[in-house]
Amino acid sequence: MPVPITLDFVLRQGGFTLEVHEQFEARVVALFGPSGAGKTSILESIAGLRTPRRGVIRIGASTLFDSEVAVDVPANRRRVGYVPQDQALFPHLNVRRNILYGVDSGGVQAVEPVVGLLELGPVLDRSIGVLSGGERQRVALARALMTSPAVLLLDEPLTALDSALRSRILPYLERIRDEFAIPMVYVSHDLAEVRVMADWVVVLEGGRVVQSAAKL
Repeated sequence: MPVPITLDFVLRQGGFTLEVHEQFEARVVALFGPSGAGKTSILESIAGLRTPRRGVIRIGASTLFDSEVAVDVPANRRRVGYVPQDQALFPHLNVRRNILYGVDSGGVQAVEPVVGLLELGPVLDRSIGVLSGGERQRVALARALMTSPAVLLLDEPLTALDSALRSRILPYLERIRDEFAIPMVYVSHDLAEVRVMADWVVVLEGGRVVQSAAKL
């Protein structure tokens, strides 16, 4: 079901100002626009890695940031699953240990559905260094899902893949959208990808929202 999302804040980084004043209900919100528009900065603000100058960030019933009442939930308590562009996998750990990194013992029981959904069973005991680009992306997605996130943040998850791999990974992202009740904020440069994944699209240029609609 669609989840109410409020992204209403101002963030300043050196000479760059990001200003977003949006409220919507969606399963997947896509942030679309050129490099430097502020898309990743929005994800990092939701994740608690950057602190807005003022405003409100709310996902569903959870207020993550509200400058008016001095709410700023620490990043490690925001229940955010974040898959950055570089995937941030640990090369010294195998696939299984990467997926379970940071998960307490109670979460181990939930690994089977995630591994099954992303078809990672055959590679669980392999090292990260021998995986294909598509396998690495699926491992990063699995690790994010294993944290039982309240929101999943995906920063251009298909950009580093060639067109053949993109067409293979996109159905996994659709499965996550359809089978897990987790709202997603999804950054992409690819309009076709956005149209497949998102039910709300925010278009950014130069730190400002230039379009916000259910479909482009």
